[in-house]
Amino acid sequence: MAETLAQKPEAPDRPVSRVAKELVASSGFLMARLGMAFKARALERIDAEGYEANHYSVLAILGEGARETQATIASALDLDPSRLVAVLDSLENRGLVSRQRDPQDRRRHVVSITADGKRELQRLRAIAKELEDEFFGTLAREDRDTLHRLLSELACAHDPRCAFAPTVSSKPD
Repeated sequence: MAETLAQKPEAPDRPVSRVAKELVASSGFLMARLGMAFKARALERIDAEGYEANHYSVLAILGEGARETQATIASALDLDPSRLVAVLDSLENRGLVSRQRDPQDRRRHVVSITADGKRELQRLRAIAKELEDEFFGTLAREDRDTLHRLLSELACAHDPRCAFAPTVSSKPD
C-alpha cells in the first residue's frame, strides 16, 4: 500500500500558471505558441533519430524529383549557404544525397537525392506524420483538414516559398 501511495503524483503546492486571457484571445499568439511546441517535439524526435530538421527539409525538397542547386535549396529553406554546405556534407557522408558540378555552370553544384535518401525520406515522413497525429489528435479529421487549408492560405499569402502552382501537389508522393 505504501508503494501505491508513493506512485501517486503529489498535488501542486500552487495553482497552475496561466497565460493572460488577452494573449489566448490572439490567434497570432496561439499560432506562435503551438508552432514552438510542435517544433520542440519534432526537433527532439528528429534528433533522437540522428538527424536535424534541415536534413529532413533538404530531403523533402529533393524528394519532389528535381535536382536542385545549393543556392536554390538555401533560398527555399532561408538557410545561410555556408550552413547548407554542412548539412549537405552530413547527408552526403550518409549516402543520402549526391552533389555534382552543374554542367551549365561549373561554379555551381547540383544536388540530388539517392535511392538510400529516398528510403530515409520515407522513414522521416512517417515520423512527421506520427508527430502530427499525436499533436493534432484532439481534432476531428475534418477540423484538421480545415486547419491545414487555412494555414496553407496564410502561408501562401505571407511566404511565396509556400505557394505552389495549382497543378503541383504539396502532399508527398
